[in-house]
Parts: sequence; structure tokens; C-alpha cells
Amino acid sequence: MSKVKAAVCHEFGAPLKIEEIELRAPETGEVEVTIDAVAICHSDISFWEGGFGGSLPAVYGHEGAGRVTAVGNAVQGFEVGDNVAVTLIRACGHCNSCGGGKPTICETPYDGTKGPLTTTEGAPVFQGLATGAFAEKVVVDQSQIVKIPTDMAKDVASLLSCGVITGVGAAVNAAGIRPGQDVVVIGAGGVGLNAIQGARIAGARRIVAVDMNADKLEAAKEFGATDGVLASEGKPWSAVKKLLGRGADVVLVTVGVAAVYDMAPRYIGNGGKVIMVGMPHFGETAKYSPLIMADVGQGIVGSKMGDVVIKRDIPWMVDLYQQGRLKLDELISGRWSLEQINEAIADTKSGAARRNVIIFDHG
Repeated sequence: MSKVKAAVCHEFGAPLKIEEIELRAPETGEVEVTIDAVAICHSDISFWEGGFGGSLPAVYGHEGAGRVTAVGNAVQGFEVGDNVAVTLIRACGHCNSCGGGKPTICETPYDGTKGPLTTTEGAPVFQGLATGAFAEKVVVDQSQIVKIPTDMAKDVASLLSCGVITGVGAAVNAAGIRPGQDVVVIGAGGVGLNAIQGARIAGARRIVAVDMNADKLEAAKEFGATDGVLASEGKPWSAVKKLLGRGADVVLVTVGVAAVYDMAPRYIGNGGKVIMVGMPHFGETAKYSPLIMADVGQGIVGSKMGDVVIKRDIPWMVDLYQQGRLKLDELISGRWSLEQINEAIADTKSGAARRNVIIFDHG
């Protein structure tokens, strides 16, 4: 066991407390990673708010990058000193989903209350999203990490662990966008900007960003959007169809708001599909007209973490970044210390940030 400093949630919605907790050594198939940078994702905020449930106390954070500092038995392909991205994608490798190339929806359950974290008194601490990266170190399954270049900045690399792979992967993997198709991305935040990048990389003809904020629509054009429509317009889907000449082939919903899902099918044309990326709070529901969607061959597809295979997709995205074809540096809005995490969360919740990153100073 070792003591690590972490941002701990003791009450949903209350400020996180910076305190020492215990982290056990890695067991069979696990690695210990010293975290150098971790970005703040809206999923972390939803957990902190209590929107996804879970046990308390808890440590959230899952979009990290750092260095392997210990390995357990039977770990293959990693050794102490490796620079890695740390994701929440814990995959058993042998269930039906993993065997079918879908590790993001692994069917083997994991109980975060029985993970590597405890209080200094020995009580369980929930390992949020199977990671718990709002801490100096994590112990995770080897399936959750992938090597990154030694010369890649960790703050930039951390974005590959969730926001980038979720957005780009949703466009490329889940939506399967083909060259010449028309795409709408609802929400021009961190994940939305990456969905826009993914649509551009896939060869979309027109990419329309839809957001409540005019400044975000302008920023979206830096990442590949060809057009922008304010969601506050009376019928933004009508404005989109006027721009495209018909309904979109693909609509990627990157905000976790059920009311947005109610409207999303209105943007697609015959044969089009809605890709569900943003996750509303547990219990929220949306309404659709099955008759209309069936009649014109439309569909709704869920996408978790961009349907990625991290050992395939993260190296590909690193290569795109190194070529200048994938923007990462431009996604970072601010860099904060762990002691500033509550301010960083508030800034993220305000909607102004693309991605805020916590930087660890290990001396």
C-alpha cells in the first residue's frame, strides 16, 4: 500500500476534498501509473453530481496520461518507464463483446468499490469509471492503457484517453461516415469538436455544427465545420436542411441532454441515422416516432467511447496529430493544479471550456 493525494468526493455536488488515500500495489494483470495530467470530462462531472449514481466516497477522473511505475504478474507489453495514456476502457478480452471487437462494451462487470482504493482507515473508496485518475497515481487493468511517444506532452496525450477517441471514433467507427456524406454535430464542446474532426477526416461533404453559443460555432470552423447554426433559432433543423438541401446523412449528438435527443431525428434525411454520444443523467428519457423512422429507413445508434479499440485507434490518432491532421493542443482551454480542481470543474460546467487539464507536479 502507498499513500497518494487525490480529489475525493464525499457528497454528491459538494466540493471535492484534497486528501491522502491508500492505493494498493498492482495485482495480476494490473499496472500502476503515475499520473502527469488528467483532463476533466463531463462524465466525471455527471458522476460528481450524482447523475449516474455510484458509491461514496469516490475518486473520479478517467482521461489521463502518465508513466508506468509498477507492474503486476502476467502483464504483457508494458514495463516500468513506459509513457501511456490511461482510459476507462477495461476489457476482459474473452466475453462476446470483446471477442467481437467491441471492448468498449465489455460484458464482464467490474465493481469499483472492490478496487485498489481505500481510506487511510481502510474503508473502501469507489474507483470512478474504473480509473480514479483525479489522483497522483492509479492502479488499472493492463487493457486500459496504451503506449504513447516519449516526446508527446502529457497534457495533450491525456485528451486521447476519452474526449478525442469518443468524438473521432463516433464519427469514424460508430457512424461509419463515408466521403461525400453530410453531417450535423449537435454540441460544439470538447467531444463535439472531435466529432467534427472525425467527420472531416472521414471525408464528409458538409459538416454543420449546432450549438447555443455563437462563439463556439466560430471555433468549430477551426476544426472542420463548414457551417454553423444556432440551436436557439426557432427550428434549427430547418436551417440545417436549407443549408444542405435535404436532411443530413448522420447526426452526432454530443451533449447529454434528453431534450436534444427528442429533436435530433428532425435533422436527418431518408436513410439517415442519429449517433448517440452524449449521455444524459440516469432515468432521463427521449421520445421518437418509430413509424416515421421505420418508414424512411432511419436509425438510432448508441456509441460508447467512439467504439474504439485503443491499441489500434490511439496510435492512429497520435500519427494524425504528428502529421498536423488532428488538432489536440487547440483543445486545451486551461491548465490547473489538483488543488484547483473545484475551480476547474466550475469553469468546465460554465460551458466556456473545451478541455481543462489537471497537471501534477511530482517534484
